[in-house]
Amino acid sequence: MFQEERLISILNYLKSNKRITVDLICELYDVSRDTARRDMVKLEEQGQIIRTRGGAILPTLSKNVGDYDQRLQAEPTSKVTIGRAAAELIQDGDYIMMDASTTVLHAATAMTSRHNVVVTSSIETAAILTRKPDTTIHMIGGVLDNKHHSVYGAKAIEMLSEYHVDKLFIGTCGITAEGLYAPNEEDCYLVRAMIQHSDQVIVLADHSKFGKRLFQRVVGFENIDILITDQELSSEIKEKLLACNVELVLAGGENT
Repeated sequence: MFQEERLISILNYLKSNKRITVDLICELYDVSRDTARRDMVKLEEQGQIIRTRGGAILPTLSKNVGDYDQRLQAEPTSKVTIGRAAAELIQDGDYIMMDASTTVLHAATAMTSRHNVVVTSSIETAAILTRKPDTTIHMIGGVLDNKHHSVYGAKAIEMLSEYHVDKLFIGTCGITAEGLYAPNEEDCYLVRAMIQHSDQVIVLADHSKFGKRLFQRVVGFENIDILITDQELSSEIKEKLLACNVELVLAGGENT
């Protein structure tokens, strides 16, 4: 077996078993300990594993979130489906808030309600909403993040204190049983401020976000009212959500 084939096989083993040892690599692939160590060094250099004493594990921290266009192109069908389900929760005359999530963008696109007031940190969502002539848009000010097409910073958080809305729609970069995650502190501060000024918090997350832990924990499930996703959840996360009285909406399926 060539090294590249062996590396793929080692990664597949780790996905199923969480940990592998040098001795087990020797046994599984009939190679020397030096060869097994070289395989692990190569995988570590690629960022695929974290070496531990006598073995290796998969990284538990997701680091590469991607820029706005990359996020927009990821899981497009799921995001459209979730966005449509979210838009159905918006009533005529609702005052709502929307973050810079690409899934929330699809909710804005799918909106058919009228006479809404929308506060957003996303220049893309604001642009979509300009096509709805009876919608009033409040664009949060602050520092423009060119990579994610959104506004952040102290000024943005200060402006949020001037508003209070019926419903907040947010996305997330990762979800574990401990709650929602973001790649940096700035995103956390803004979302937490949004939550404080909203009566109802609605999270939009496709299946690829579950099981991902990033650098910064945003909030726990006790801060969420509704979670909209596109596939059944693991029993662990589902139990945690239900224990916090979070309503689960399966886009295109049954709700719990």
